[in-house]
Amino acid sequence: MTTEELMNVTVAKSVDARGTACPGPLLEAKKAIGTINSGDVMEILSADEGTKSDIPKWCSKQGHEFLGTLEENGYFKVYMKKK
Repeated sequence: MTTEELMNVTVAKSVDARGTACPGPLLEAKKAIGTINSGDVMEILSADEGTKSDIPKWCSKQGHEFLGTLEENGYFKVYMKKK
């Protein structure tokens, strides 16, 4: 997705994992994925650099769709769609 598309995507669940270090954001995402429906978009907020690669790898392994990452002031917004 383009940056503009990511900025306008409808998010079903936002997971704020900015206070955790690797693998905290990934673990928070794994817990939260069960709370949304198939086809829903989840946003993971993280200040940990590793999250930008951990979430796409996890999505690939689980069959979820990685949509992209937006960089904010001091943290990242990682977007994925549940399979």
